[in-house]
Amino acid sequence: MKTATFRSEVKEQLERIGQADIIVGIPSYNSAHTIGHVVRAVQGGLAKYFPDLKAVIVNSDGGSSDGTMEVVHNSSIDDFNAILLHHRVEPIAKIALPYSGIPGKGSAFRTIFEIAEILDAKACAVVDSDLRSITPEWIELLIKPVLLGGYDYVSPLYHRHKFDGTITNSIVYPLTRALYGKRVRQPIGGDFGFSGAMAQYYLTKDVWESDVARFGIDIWMTTTAIANGFKVTQSFLGAKIHDAKDPGTDLSNMLYQVVSSTFALMENYADNWKSVHGSDPVPAFGFEYTVGLEQINVNTARMLTTFREGLRNLREIWLEILGAGDFGEVERLGTQDDAEFHFPIGLWTRVIYDYALAFHNKKLPVEHLIKSMTPLYVGKTASFILQARDMGQSEAEAEIEKLCMEFENNKDYLVSNWK
Repeated sequence: MKTATFRSEVKEQLERIGQADIIVGIPSYNSAHTIGHVVRAVQGGLAKYFPDLKAVIVNSDGGSSDGTMEVVHNSSIDDFNAILLHHRVEPIAKIALPYSGIPGKGSAFRTIFEIAEILDAKACAVVDSDLRSITPEWIELLIKPVLLGGYDYVSPLYHRHKFDGTITNSIVYPLTRALYGKRVRQPIGGDFGFSGAMAQYYLTKDVWESDVARFGIDIWMTTTAIANGFKVTQSFLGAKIHDAKDPGTDLSNMLYQVVSSTFALMENYADNWKSVHGSDPVPAFGFEYTVGLEQINVNTARMLTTFREGLRNLREIWLEILGAGDFGEVERLGTQDDAEFHFPIGLWTRVIYDYALAFHNKKLPVEHLIKSMTPLYVGKTASFILQARDMGQSEAEAEIEKLCMEFENNKDYLVSNWK
């Protein structure tokens, strides 16, 4: 029993609840303007799809100063009849508490896992606190595959604008797919379902004083589930509309956070991924439909300036990491006109594998190493945006599929150089 980490009033609340079938966690930090909508959508989903099951909503908060936790307590659906719901048999409990540990989303999730373990939950979900597009159906789609399908992990499938999620599309999805052989399209999506057993398994891992506790939690959860043979699926949730990030702005911190976590997991699971060849589709739940997406406007000229500044300032580092041949190719990219700029996918694949090898061989301090990758990533992203500007969503997705196949076909390069 791990209630020792909780304040007395939270312990008392957990003792009163005793046991729960479903836990839905919402990590938050200063999310007062959006979290009320998320809480109401979760309540609606639990009432509509799981009326007979005992459910608890857990808000794990990072010390918000804007009244986020008060909004959670005060948010409720006033009239269930208005959304065609019968009254629930089991009331939905709400717990809002500040988490302890290193500041970050991972520490918030750890608190949710601990509560799931204490209440012996059968199924859990976590959803972001800044979602504007969440509906009650998300809760059904994240929980039902666990309760009825026997799955341990449910990754989200969203329709996203072709220029949104560029770190996922150009690095994390192709790399994790090539490494572990499963086509999980949104491995860092932020909204997941998982079994109570999966939550307990996560708690056995000694990562809570590491970067996983800060920001690497999404890719860590997905990779841990796949690499350890848990039963994994995906659910189509429609559009993900939240506080969006322009891929042309400074994403170097996010790039560092996600890529350092992905590379660290490669170290842990090298014995698992070295023998994997090709990839298999992962089953998907939900009715897939087309959604209108918010337009994302990108300044490619500014991005290409960043790439060329990298060529000038990081020359020795890139030469050391990429070797003379690939560095020569990157250098030639710097002479292209903006309108003609094209970063070949074979070269990009080797760049990522070379950086993974440099991380493995400890060629530079981690932050220094991965932040030196930022101008290369920005150049590759600008290239994709120029290429896909006039493409439809499905054509742009086909280009990402080509990149994934390049990662799979070039994997021997990584394996043979991994000492």
